[in-house]
Amino acid sequence: RLMKDGVGKDFTREDHPHVASQLYASYARALEVRNLASIIGAEELTESDRQFLSFAEDFEKRFIGQSEDEDRSIFDTLNLAWDLLSLLPPDTLSRVSEDELRKYHHYAPGISQSGTDFKSVPA
Repeated sequence: RLMKDGVGKDFTREDHPHVASQLYASYARALEVRNLASIIGAEELTESDRQFLSFAEDFEKRFIGQSEDEDRSIFDTLNLAWDLLSLLPPDTLSRVSEDELRKYHHYAPGISQSGTDFKSVPA
């Protein structure tokens, strides 16, 4: 659904390439955290690490696990991607722009979940 050939003007939304990149990066981080948890135990993880574990579970269930008969448009898919990325603090999402965070992330504009001002997030 988020493949390279389907992006661009008249095909999709402006955030498509960035949100796709961020999903893959966040999932990769979550898999590293899952690996770490298997070694040291989930109770030893930081709060941020636990958020990545939660993200991975939801990403696998709701995004990757899309059923064959689920008719989800690209816009529904992008909205779902932001639902999932909103499980993570904005200051951990470095592959999307500040404007995209303000527009699509589900937390209050200007303030990240961890309390860090969006100015610290690269545009």
